[in-house]
Amino acid sequence: MITASLDTASLDTASLDTAEEATRHVAIEPSILYFGTPVVLLSTENEDGSYNLAPMSSAWALGQTVVLGLGPDGQTARNLGSRPDLVINLPAPEQWRAVERLAPLTGRHPVPSTKAEGCRFEPDKFAAAGLREEPSHEVRPPRVAECPLQLEARALRVRPDVSGEFVIVEAAVRKVHADPRIVVPGTDHVDPASWSPLVYNFRHYFGLGPELGSSYRTQTPRSRRGQA
Repeated sequence: MITASLDTASLDTASLDTAEEATRHVAIEPSILYFGTPVVLLSTENEDGSYNLAPMSSAWALGQTVVLGLGPDGQTARNLGSRPDLVINLPAPEQWRAVERLAPLTGRHPVPSTKAEGCRFEPDKFAAAGLREEPSHEVRPPRVAECPLQLEARALRVRPDVSGEFVIVEAAVRKVHADPRIVVPGTDHVDPASWSPLVYNFRHYFGLGPELGSSYRTQTPRSRRGQA
C-alpha cells in the first residue's frame, strides 16, 4: 500500500510539472497587435467627387455600429472628417492579393511623410486593385462588387484615440448587401459554414478553418450547417 501511494504521488507531481510547463509564458514586445482581425476595404468620397478605396484591419461591430481605427494622415480619415458616407466592404480570403495591391497606395498627394517607405499616390485605386465599383443605395461611395459582404454606413463620430496616434470612427450601418451564396435561403442570416472573412493575423493573411462549434446564442438555422 505504501508503494502504491508513492506511485500515485509521483504521477500527481508529474502532472503538475507538465501543467506548469504548459502555462509558462515569455514577455514579448510585438510591434503590432493584429492578433486575427478581419480585413475590410473602405470606400469613401474625395473632395473632388472621385472615390478612395483603402484596406484596413482594425474594425469591429457593436450591434449595428462598426468601430474603425484609422491612421490620421490617410485619405480615408480626411474624407470621413467632412464627408461621412462610406462603405465597409469585407473581402473573402481568396481576394487577399487585391487587398495587398492596395496596401502600398495612398489617395493623398503629396504622400505624407508618415506613410511607410514605398507608399505611392494612386488616384484610381479600384483599377489599381483590379476591383469594380458597384453603385450603393443609400450612400454616395460605391461598393466593391467582388466583396461578398458590403455594409453601407455613415460615420457619426470621428475623433482621435487616447494616444493621439489614430482616429476612431463610429459608423452606423444603414444597409447590408450579401452574396446570396453566403445567406441561409429564406432568411436574413449569413451562413457561417459558407462565409469566411479574410483575416489579418500579425501582418499575414488567413481564412477561417472548419467550424469547431457554435455559441448558445446563435440564431442561424442549422439546416445547412449540419450538427456541431
